[in-house]
This record gives sequence, C-alpha cells and structure tokens, in this order.
Amino acid sequence: MAKKIEVRNLVKIFGSKPKLAVKRLAEGWSKERILKVTGQTVGVNNVSLAVDEGELFVIMGLSGSGKSTLIRCLNLLTKPTSGQILVDDENIVEYNKKQLRGFRQKKVAMVFQNFGLFTHRTVLGNVEYGLEVRNIDKEKRRKIALEALENVGLKGWEDKMPTELSGGMQQRVGLARALANDPDILLMDEPFSALDPLIRRDMQIELLEMQAKLKKTIIFITHDINEAFKLGDRVAVMKDGKIVQQGTPEEILNNPSNEYIEDFVKTIDRTKVVQAKNIMIRPNALVSIKDGVRVAIREMQANNISSVFVVGDKMKIAGIVTIDDCVEAVKNKRTSLQELLRHDYHKTTKDEFVENLLEDAIKTKYPIVVVNDEDRLLGIIVRTSILAGLLPNDSDAAECSA
Repeated sequence: MAKKIEVRNLVKIFGSKPKLAVKRLAEGWSKERILKVTGQTVGVNNVSLAVDEGELFVIMGLSGSGKSTLIRCLNLLTKPTSGQILVDDENIVEYNKKQLRGFRQKKVAMVFQNFGLFTHRTVLGNVEYGLEVRNIDKEKRRKIALEALENVGLKGWEDKMPTELSGGMQQRVGLARALANDPDILLMDEPFSALDPLIRRDMQIELLEMQAKLKKTIIFITHDINEAFKLGDRVAVMKDGKIVQQGTPEEILNNPSNEYIEDFVKTIDRTKVVQAKNIMIRPNALVSIKDGVRVAIREMQANNISSVFVVGDKMKIAGIVTIDDCVEAVKNKRTSLQELLRHDYHKTTKDEFVENLLEDAIKTKYPIVVVNDEDRLLGIIVRTSILAGLLPNDSDAAECSA
C-alpha cells in the first residue's frame, strides 16, 4: 500500500523558548526535567510514523501523553516546532496560507469529541456548512449532504435541529459534515468518549462498516485500549509525547515492548480484540464433494477425527460428514457424499470478533468454519481457541477438523 501520511521526527514545544527545549531533548533530557528547568512543555517528542492509504490508524494514550497534540499537528491547527509531515509526499509544514486553506477544505477533515454543531442550523445545514464555505452550488451541496447523512444512518433527520438529537446522533452529524467534503484523510479526536457505553459500541461498529465501504485514511485518537484494538488496523501507544510501541493489535497484545505496554494489555478483553482471522487454522483434513464415502473414511481415520468438512469447486464449503454416517453408508453400499452432508455447523467471516463467536462455540459440535463473501473456506476455528480468546497453539492444531 502507498503511504498517505508520513511523520518524521516531529517535535512540538509549548512555551517561549522552544529552541532551547529542542536542544535539551537532543541532549537526552526528560520531559519533566525540561519543564522544571526551562519552563517549556514538551507536547510531542520526536515522533515518526507512517499511515497507509485507506488505513484506520489509532493513536492511544492516557491524558497528557501527547496524542491530541499530535493529531492537531496533522492539519496544522497546532504548528509543530520541528520535523516534517508529508501528505502525498508534500511537506504540509511548509504550506503557505493559501495552500493550507485548500488542504483543510479538500484533503483533510476533523471530527471532534464535543460535536461542534451549530445549534441555529438544521442537521442538513450543519452538514452543508463546509460545502457552503467552498461556494458549492446550493442544489449540489444539498445532494452531497443528503448522501453523507445516509452514509451515517441519518436519512430522514435532515430537517431536525441538533437539540432534538441524542449524543450519538449528534456525533453522526459531525461525521457526516466531515464526510461531505469527501476528504482523503479523516482525523478523529476521541469522537466517542463523551457517549454512553452502548451508543459508543454502536458508533464503533458503524465506523468500521463505513470504513469498509468508503476506504478513507483515518487517524483515530482514544484513551481506551479496547476501543483502540477493536478499531485499529494498526495502533501507536504514546507516553510523555513519545510513541512507545506501534504495530497491529495482535503484535502489541502478544509482544509488548516494555512494562508500560504490559500493564496496558493486562486490562484488555481479548475477546473484543481477537478476530476469527487471528485464531483460524487450515484444516489437516478436507474432502471434495467429488470424492466417495470411502475416501472420507480414510481421511478421518488418517487424522484421528470423527468428521470432516466437504468442499466443492473453488473451495466452496458444501457441508460436513461424520464417520458414523459414512460407515453406515458403506454398509448400505452407498458411495455418494452428497446425500450424507450435514449443515448443523456454524460459519463466520474472518473479521468477526471472538466475543461474537462464544455462544456458537458453546453450542456447536464441530469447529466453526471461516468463509469469504463467496462462501469459500478460508479456515476453521476449534472450540478451545474460541473459548480461550487466544491464538491457537500446537495442541489446538491437533484438533483441526472435529
């Protein structure tokens, strides 16, 4: 994937002597020592990162970690003290006022925690605002705004006033307003932190669904590790203005870089983070629908299992057969697998979270099948892996089919 954003050695100092603080940072002084001795506050300390086009990149950290300062640097609401911010290979830190205005109007949009809606404008009026500033024709901007509202699930609410909406709906309006300008980049500064837990969960799901459809480059700020790991393709964890570790949720979860990260991941509910694709394995045994009953029996005997999945053309899942049914078929001189197929197993997609598979795991007699949109078999998940919410280990692999 092409890099959309690249941050190189970014530093932000708050105070009247930023150059002095930058010099002390280079000498290895801590954030606390710089504040005590020089009175300068280090907001961002030598941060480097790259975000791919179409990636949902999450920056997380506790209050004071520098995450919100960093995201505000990315659209120059906060001017960095030093370093580079490359967007499509252009260093936006060097933009003049005209270039910066065009960048903010056309390429990047921001969604804030406090919604920031105009209470005297309707929902539609709020969404249209950015287009209005750009002098977009009234009819055209109405069409664009209505489409943006539909994308966030607010079709039919365009004539309401913000005060008539719940907190979650108001945040959807803020998101629609950002999307109406069709930005390449969406910056989201703790957008769900003021919402009730249930509404917050719904908004997380809706954001993932929207991202699957629109493929925006999103940088999302949060202090909640469960939210970070649920949403992020990759996650960067900040502390004292620095990035302590960055990687996929699975990489951070399984290989924390230090004690600080270890303490973070101890509190996480792994079932809300681990997805089917992380715990599925390739089955040792499979048979084709074209194979006969005796082939299925040999496959089950060779792998010491009591059932085996059956696939058709292009690995499309056809069903499952059991050893008892196959042995009975041989006794009755029946050779076709088609009439023995069972369908009392559960299927899921590779992006499903383990928490949503727990009930199926308790009920099922067989592994859960992971399929794509065309019903092609991608892998299977054994029950022990689901119930543990962990990646499969060697002992799980031995149970690979039934």
